[in-house]
Amino acid sequence: MITNLTVSTILIGVFACIIAIQLFYYLFFFIRLAIYKKPKKSVHVEHPISVVICARDEAENLANNLPGVLVQQYSTTHEIVLVNDNSEDESRYLLDEFKKSFKNLNIVTLTQDAKMINGKKFPLSMGIKSTKYETLLLTDADCVPASENWMQLMQDGYDDNIEIVLGYGAYKKKSGLLNKLIRFETFHTALQYFSYALAGQPYMGVGRNLSYKKEVFFKNKGFSSINQMPSGDDDLFINQVAKRKNTAIVIEKDAHTLSEPKTTFNDWMTQKYRHYTTSKYYKKHHAFLLGLYAVSQFLVYPILITALIFSKEYILIASLWGARFVIQGTILRSTMKKLNELDLWPWYFLFDLWSVFYYLFTLPSVWKAPNKNWS
Repeated sequence: MITNLTVSTILIGVFACIIAIQLFYYLFFFIRLAIYKKPKKSVHVEHPISVVICARDEAENLANNLPGVLVQQYSTTHEIVLVNDNSEDESRYLLDEFKKSFKNLNIVTLTQDAKMINGKKFPLSMGIKSTKYETLLLTDADCVPASENWMQLMQDGYDDNIEIVLGYGAYKKKSGLLNKLIRFETFHTALQYFSYALAGQPYMGVGRNLSYKKEVFFKNKGFSSINQMPSGDDDLFINQVAKRKNTAIVIEKDAHTLSEPKTTFNDWMTQKYRHYTTSKYYKKHHAFLLGLYAVSQFLVYPILITALIFSKEYILIASLWGARFVIQGTILRSTMKKLNELDLWPWYFLFDLWSVFYYLFTLPSVWKAPNKNWS
């Protein structure tokens, strides 16, 4: 016979397990970013760099953002490879004007789509094959470097045995709650992939700010294994090639890129659906770790409320939740400061509550067919 005491005991046990799982992630993974310090180098080497950007009908973005890439303070040989992918707007004429002033701008013009290859993997592959240098630095047409030192700081992440450098692609700070939600979700994603990389489990990067060696691309036969999917040119590719000792991170403020955030909730959710359709193809142990964290994050408040209703062990329940709240807040503050998102910290409790609804909104991406449009 199930008694109220039995129900209470089960609920407290389940809640304790959820809190323990959450604390494991914060104290084993996320604390690594909180205490991270850039490794000191005795010798700094500047590598010749090829920056690769793909654009389709993005004349306005190119006009606003490309100058920030072209005027980087970088004394070593470098080039900017701009793939104009079947644009029907004014991109061609705009790029021709840029080319007159910047001789290191190399334009690759595509006039037809690749059959059976979805997304931007084909134009990105053509851009990479057109590059002159071994070190590749990728960003998007709707991104602008946070400083003129972006190129130098990102390439400085390379060292012996390092083949991949993960950067932070932030969104511009605007007024309004939606902007804060978008930026928190972006920060929260970065918190995970940076922390996992520091723990020797790199699993993804973001194409807004990502660098890797050209040799890695060709050794993996490019995107051949994921060509059937519209997304994945950044996260799935890195999931395949990143290893414990070949991946580094660069988190300095001046090494970030900045993008314009979506202005409506529906547009943002559409963007997130497209991104999450690839996560189910991650390596199994990465998918398990990410899934366990998401489930535990989602269940914290529903189980907390249920336990408070059906159990009288209020002090024990509050103590468990309080321990998580303090540790979470401390680590989030430190990591937000490192990623220049500290203004979000006073809101973190509301973001924590919001995560329950966020997971519900994005759950359809598990079975939703992805949009074939990459732009």
